[in-house]
Amino acid sequence: QVQLVESGGGLVQPGGSLRLSCAASGSAFNIYTMRWYRQAPGKQREFVASIFSSGSTYYADSAKGRFTISRDNAKNTMYLQMNSLKPDDTAVYYCGAVLMMNNYWGQGTQVTVSS
Repeated sequence: QVQLVESGGGLVQPGGSLRLSCAASGSAFNIYTMRWYRQAPGKQREFVASIFSSGSTYYADSAKGRFTISRDNAKNTMYLQMNSLKPDDTAVYYCGAVLMMNNYWGQGTQVTVSS
């Protein structure tokens, strides 16, 4: 069982940066595939980025070149560094942990990009 808590969201101007964190409780964090998803008002939840236990990463086209996903296994924490933010990035951002058939989600953190 894994419990996930996101933090770091907030209001930022277009072109600004934010770093989201996802703190995980429980054991074996290092073997989970970790993911970031987001959901904008009136839209379906969409994939943003993932990082595997090996450290390999994968990004949605919308995130490539602007967002960086990382993890610190010693701290049981995953991060999403977001740069050059746009109003279209406004959403609730959720972190997820996947291991075999088990999926876990955090409660989300709001990111609002607006002038």
